[in-house]
Amino acid sequence: MSLILLENARVFDGWSPDCAEGQHVLVEDGIIRELSEKPMTVAHARVIDIAGQTLMPGLIDAHIHAYSCHILDWDSESHGAAYRTAHAARMLAHALDCGFTSVRDVGGGDHSLARAITDGLIRGPRFFYAGKHLSITGGHGDIRQLDDASSCCGCGLISALARIADGVDQVTQAARDELRQGAHCIKILASGGVVSATDPIWMNQYSEPEIRAVVRETAERRTYTTAHCHPTSAMRRCIDCGVRSIEHGTLMDADTARYIAGKRAYVIPTIVVLFELMERGAELGMPAANRAKVQEVYQHALEGLDHMRQAGVKIGFGTDLLGPLYLRQCREFTLRSEVFTPLEILRQATSLTAEMMMLDGKIGCIKEGAYADLIVVDGDPLKDINLLAQDGRRLSMIMRGGEILKGSRG
Repeated sequence: MSLILLENARVFDGWSPDCAEGQHVLVEDGIIRELSEKPMTVAHARVIDIAGQTLMPGLIDAHIHAYSCHILDWDSESHGAAYRTAHAARMLAHALDCGFTSVRDVGGGDHSLARAITDGLIRGPRFFYAGKHLSITGGHGDIRQLDDASSCCGCGLISALARIADGVDQVTQAARDELRQGAHCIKILASGGVVSATDPIWMNQYSEPEIRAVVRETAERRTYTTAHCHPTSAMRRCIDCGVRSIEHGTLMDADTARYIAGKRAYVIPTIVVLFELMERGAELGMPAANRAKVQEVYQHALEGLDHMRQAGVKIGFGTDLLGPLYLRQCREFTLRSEVFTPLEILRQATSLTAEMMMLDGKIGCIKEGAYADLIVVDGDPLKDINLLAQDGRRLSMIMRGGEILKGSRG
């Protein structure tokens, strides 16, 4: 039995703005077993004095692509599986060092990578994955270039990140197969995208019957469907069909924000990737046509966040950083601070994202029965969110599942 007693902590539980001082937290075999205002005496426990610093849930990044070793999907594909895995190992270790104790890979992540983390072959956060995201022919996940005359047949093309599936029968089979391989949810590509080769941003992708077919399959597995969407038309179609969460939502307007809030659905904005691609896209080899797409959605990104805030949309935390951009993961905190308060951002990066992932009470919180995924912040992030934007330098401890992975006390 492993026992760790954390003493004298100022606790942010993932939700409440009232951070109690002088708290004591007992961790047993990777689970939070007890919280107390009074000192505890526990035989054989390792005692760690938090010394009044802020103890809070580990952060959650709900939109990553661990195998995206380049900013363009077709270049990631050409690098090969071994290279993509090496990139994933480097990226996931960085995420952990920044305080992200859980991540959700929504395009490419698989059982093999999850097992490598569980078995200690790769150092990284708790890993949830959607398998390969589903795309229509010619959609955001179709990596073929304009001059590629090869055709889709059978169950469609499968790349490192996506599989092409058209029609109700194919999307049903594809969703079932990804769930068979351990996917925690299914992601569909329901609109055009920034880094894809042949589809405009405004294009709606997947019909209502196709979307409903995927939603039905995830519901049967007691999980959920999430959808990549930029235009409001795609967002509304997906929400109407039962999709739980919208990824990106960059072209959000006030009416659609109110509509999504009324449906109690979620949005996972990914702001930092747009800013990074604006600044470094040309340098990293992004074609002019794709840079124009970035410009189109970049202009609306922060305005869309404000619409969501005003409407009371349930907002999660994601970054979507591709290739070498993964090093800017923590910049998402700084960018969101232009619209949200520190408390709102902290909830987004913990309890709200856990709720969206149907894992509330397990991650993103400090409560009895939750996983002991915890970080200690040297300072008060409810006053200064930029304490979390310093690549982990202001974190004195990181714990995942009761194991201290980083810090002077580790």
